[in-house]
Amino acid sequence: MAIKKETIENLRQEYRSASLSEKDVAADPISQFAKWFSEALDGGIYEPNAMTLATSTHDGKPSARIMLLKGFDKTGFTFYTNYLSRKGKEISKNPAACVVFFWAELERQVRIEGTLEKVSKEESEKYFHSRPKESQLGAIASQQSQEIASRDTVEKAWQDLTEKFQDKEVPKPAYWGGYILKPQIVEFWQGRPGRLHDRIVYKRSDKKNWKIVRLAP
Repeated sequence: MAIKKETIENLRQEYRSASLSEKDVAADPISQFAKWFSEALDGGIYEPNAMTLATSTHDGKPSARIMLLKGFDKTGFTFYTNYLSRKGKEISKNPAACVVFFWAELERQVRIEGTLEKVSKEESEKYFHSRPKESQLGAIASQQSQEIASRDTVEKAWQDLTEKFQDKEVPKPAYWGGYILKPQIVEFWQGRPGRLHDRIVYKRSDKKNWKIVRLAP
């Protein structure tokens, strides 16, 4: 079905739910993120921890995908994946990355730029074994990002593993674990009428302090 260009051009939403001022935000971006994330949880948003993770190759070719945030603290933002996946290979060559959260119901966006580092093996082990067993087996059955002949290949591997580890603990594969994004820039975006959105940015000035600035929409 053909979609007219004008149909797409005329898609727009007027944002009116809230505003964002420098005088009202927290002194550091982690505290401000915790406030907004809590409001996203309270708002019943579907998967409020869903985020777009953007990485790139060593020569700057970008790629992006949706990931799930699994934790955050003053150090950074944590997620888990296959280290041998496309993203894992890109991160090994170029650890610079960006994540973006978009909570449409709250008319809010958070963009975080920084550097990725692997979390400890112990932390990865702890999270891996907290997952449902089906997910643990899936991490082994799927050689993420690799070309396969058909879906049957993965399903058979998963079934074989299900039988093998029916009454056993599933070992975390060495190629699976977590990353933490250590932020250098964090932008909070609040939609406003007339596309005059509020954009408040935290820029790290040293290891402990942040500079807060406003950007033009």
